[in-house]
Amino acid sequence: MAKQERITAHRSPQEQPPNISRVALYARVSTSNGHQDPEMQLAELREYAGRRGWEIVGEYTDQGVSGSKESRPELNRLMTDAHRRHFDAVLVWKIDRFGRSLKHLVNALADLGAYGVAFISLRDNIDLSTPSGRLMFQIIGAMAEFERALIQERVKAGLKNARAKGKRLGRPRRVVDSFRVADLRAAGASWREVSRELGVGLGTLYRVSAT
Repeated sequence: MAKQERITAHRSPQEQPPNISRVALYARVSTSNGHQDPEMQLAELREYAGRRGWEIVGEYTDQGVSGSKESRPELNRLMTDAHRRHFDAVLVWKIDRFGRSLKHLVNALADLGAYGVAFISLRDNIDLSTPSGRLMFQIIGAMAEFERALIQERVKAGLKNARAKGKRLGRPRRVVDSFRVADLRAAGASWREVSRELGVGLGTLYRVSAT
């Protein structure tokens, strides 16, 4: 027993399990026509929190919101409250209910970690407050980096192929009538007014007038 106590006493702060007492529940369904009900997710999460003796301080539900949406009101509110440390952990039914993409998932989990808030996915058996959960986060991060590298390679290959076929890349050049610019200026129009009239940027106008 004394040996076990000495081992526990010498654990680093990072190895100590976090003191979780307050949790927030997050649920999402992609349709709001009655075919999907977030209550199924929330009921399991409430039961799990109750078994662990955790107090549920907030429930956040995005209903009728696709997982690919850039903005999810309740998820945004959850992250704001996490920053304010309103709770110790975020509990979700499945990880795909939380992250809208691999990149977003990694960034959001990193933000929660920076706020000192744990993340637990019930059905995936992922708990980032444990060593195995943190290992899983490292694997997810590596997958996200691999995905970004693949996208970059595809973009570069596409650009190279387009150049090989003689396609011009970038924005098409706008032809500006210098006489029209001069007429507008002579009529008393400001540079900004000329810019709006011709639909070109101020920098373009300045270059045209200098030639």
